[in-house]
Amino acid sequence: MTEAGLFVQPGAAHPALRIGGGKRLNRTLALAATLFLGACQTLVPRGPTEAPPPRPETTAPRPSTGVEPGLPRDTARHRIALLVPLSGTNAGVGQSIANATMMALLDSQADTVRITNYDTATGAAAAAQKAIAEGAQLILGPLLSEDVRIVAPIARAAKVPVISFSNDTGVAGGGTYLMGYTPAQSIERVVEYARGRGVTTFAGLVPNGLYGERASTAFLRAVEGAGGQVVSLQPYGRVAGGIAGAAQRLNAKAPYDAVLIADGGAAAAATAPVIKRGSGANTRLLGTELWNSESNIAARPTLNGAWFASVSNTLYRQYATKYRTRYRSAPYRLSSLGYDAVLLTVRIARDWKMNAPFPESRLRASDGFAGIDGAFRFGRDGVAQRALEVQEIRDGTSVTVSPAPTGFGD
Repeated sequence: MTEAGLFVQPGAAHPALRIGGGKRLNRTLALAATLFLGACQTLVPRGPTEAPPPRPETTAPRPSTGVEPGLPRDTARHRIALLVPLSGTNAGVGQSIANATMMALLDSQADTVRITNYDTATGAAAAAQKAIAEGAQLILGPLLSEDVRIVAPIARAAKVPVISFSNDTGVAGGGTYLMGYTPAQSIERVVEYARGRGVTTFAGLVPNGLYGERASTAFLRAVEGAGGQVVSLQPYGRVAGGIAGAAQRLNAKAPYDAVLIADGGAAAAATAPVIKRGSGANTRLLGTELWNSESNIAARPTLNGAWFASVSNTLYRQYATKYRTRYRSAPYRLSSLGYDAVLLTVRIARDWKMNAPFPESRLRASDGFAGIDGAFRFGRDGVAQRALEVQEIRDGTSVTVSPAPTGFGD
């Protein structure tokens, strides 16, 4: 368990993060940019040291005053728990998220928020119970959906909201909110863009498992809603030759205008030649939000001309530069979720009374919030609805061909 806290001069301004119309959002994103372009504040201990008690006039032993277990009470800051894997297989991404939350505290000069880190790799239930016992009023994390399923009922019983970094929509609701990038939103966005560029017939390759099932459903709905036609949808196992075999089966239904590959960039790049041999060199490849998690996606020549929908990278690139300067390593792409979760918390903390429960209703503001990954808001289901852009892989780089919307239309 580790803690992060920041002490700054009283009255320091916090950036406004709630958004409304386009102009208001643009001002908000400009403010968000200044957070990590400005100089960092110095981390110092929180709270003055108490003066020692006067010496007793007699030598009689003093009665014990009692000592509270766990962390000391903090009446000047709201306690926030960060639950991420800090050891084990996923320690790298967990530590990157933890680093990002520290950066957000420093950049936003959040003098009313205190974040304590808890390692879910040693037991998500134990981490949640310890966090709540030590006074956590809000939980950021966990990262993995199986950990969210464990933590959610524990937090719900204590009336502590959870803002998770998972993208599994099945764990959202009942006080649990998801900031993760969901496949349904990216698929709907890229299909809509493709349809607007004259694509009418679609095919798809989807992996077996929960992600593939949800991607398939989202794809079929998106194409139908856009007025297109799905001519073939082939599932595959993530085994040697699995996706290549599915691509061969797909070719039996060729030609088609575009193919969605609901997998990472490496799998898509390896399969692209098979698809284009069967359907033609002009067949457009479509990707999901998974592609944006790979820093070298644009360097794969077989994906040249492909489209995929994702959160914007404009502010993320600046954030990544500052992260590398501070931590001497590159951040994981998902770490921006931790940064934006802190910005959201700091925004709400402006009007959050000390020692009062976290005002959960503020999370459901219809005009949403903004951060490194652009505009987002939580829907009734607790899932973050995001304003996404469409990028095209073009000659070794990634170019925005359809900017993210500047606000949410109801």
